[in-house]
Amino acid sequence: MGSTETTGVDFDPILPGTGRGTAGEAGGGGGATTSDSLAASPLHRPSDGPPPRAGEDRLGDLSRTAPIGLPGLSEPEAVRHYTRLSRQNYAIDLGLFPLGSCTMKHNPRLNERMARLPGFADIHPLQPVDTVQGALGVINELAVWLIELTGMYGVAMTPKAGAHGELCGILCIRAALEARGDPRSVILVPESAHGTNPATAAFAGYKVEDIPATPDGRVDLEALKARLGPDVAGVMITNPNTCGLFERDMKAISDAVHAAGGYVYCDGANFNAIVGRVRPGDLGIDAMHINLHKTFSTPHGGGGPGSGPVVLSEALAPYGPLPFTERHADRHITLVEEETVGDRHPHSFGRMSAFHGQMGMFTRALAYILSHGADGLRQVAEDAVLNANYVLRSLDKTLDAPFAHSGPCMHEALFSDNGLPEGFSTIDIAKALIDEGYHPMTMYFPLVVHGAMLVEPTETESKAALDQFIGALRSVAERAKAGDSSLKSAPHFAPRRRLDETLAARKPVLVWKEPEAAKAAE
Repeated sequence: MGSTETTGVDFDPILPGTGRGTAGEAGGGGGATTSDSLAASPLHRPSDGPPPRAGEDRLGDLSRTAPIGLPGLSEPEAVRHYTRLSRQNYAIDLGLFPLGSCTMKHNPRLNERMARLPGFADIHPLQPVDTVQGALGVINELAVWLIELTGMYGVAMTPKAGAHGELCGILCIRAALEARGDPRSVILVPESAHGTNPATAAFAGYKVEDIPATPDGRVDLEALKARLGPDVAGVMITNPNTCGLFERDMKAISDAVHAAGGYVYCDGANFNAIVGRVRPGDLGIDAMHINLHKTFSTPHGGGGPGSGPVVLSEALAPYGPLPFTERHADRHITLVEEETVGDRHPHSFGRMSAFHGQMGMFTRALAYILSHGADGLRQVAEDAVLNANYVLRSLDKTLDAPFAHSGPCMHEALFSDNGLPEGFSTIDIAKALIDEGYHPMTMYFPLVVHGAMLVEPTETESKAALDQFIGALRSVAERAKAGDSSLKSAPHFAPRRRLDETLAARKPVLVWKEPEAAKAAE
């Protein structure tokens, strides 16, 4: 080692045995800790020797004019810091994840291994088609399964996630209307739809109008029919909806929209509640995205890759995006691209992405489908619905369940903070649940329910795991009803106390800055 220079650090590695969870400042533990002393002492920046002799500068005007501004940490120190942070996180591998509307379920490790096989993990999208026949075969076979499971006519595999799939479906609708010279300008979106639905329609250039819900949490069919007209391009409907309810009038909705000359887009984010049980094509759906990263065992959240294939009806399939796979009689697979289309697909609206989609997501999803089979996929939906109804009926006497009177729920159990004493609300229940060892459920969504608490237990949880969660949530709710003021400052035993989440969202600190004390010492 050559000469070294020192600097301060401005991070909290939270070393073992530092007394986290004790009384102190909000946002962390109190008292002197090992991390406090480490942060106060200088760290050495490793060096391999004196600066190199000046040579030819090949960077031109791209050369740095100021220090890069990185903390002086060695590799072990950086690795330990992030490993400690990871140990503070909650994950599906640690316990039940009740986050509603996201299907945070266990991902079988077999599927992960399949996605990591060299033939899938290290291919390049620009390889010659003849060298990736296996990968294209996976995409093609998955496409066939998705068409079969949904009862649709075609499928676009390239959309990268749910909202991307929504845009794909709406662009198909717009292309179909343009092809027949029909300049419609309005998309109807029910109150119980996912929030991305109106955003997607607006992004595509449509005016968005709401359709109210009935007292039982479903689309008001008569209100929908009354609004249909020559300016309505279609409806975007989430089914099962965000209240955790199946739209029983779905076929009647589709028939009415078609009779008025429009198209029906279905948000398929909650497809895991009906897969193997209901085929959307039989309900008159024209387009529906499927979140592979929710229904078919692929990673969800954390900024990782997603996949949102869009199944299309016979009316919309000609307008779907490129590229797509095509299997020939000799089982050889080719890609249909712009330059090879000719007169065969003149109505395609173009491309949704540069290449063919997320190969890892396709591989995981097909492994999941093949390992379950048709009967297993049907059981996925049945178990998801059974678990959600078990949670709903176990807690509807403890927490307000606004749609418990509407019949069985689907994959989600919805509660509200109505009935809690004055001064207590959803956030107090959710934060206290952290002290019980669980990630909170979805809070304040859907917006049609005041103080909503949306619980999605998923099909991969056992009755024993559900009983533990139900017991924890019931305990917290009963403490709130008894006026336990400690809930107002929960969580008490987490690595961090209750934070100002609004401030954190509006003014996040995303860049490391060298402490002023260290600068002054130089």
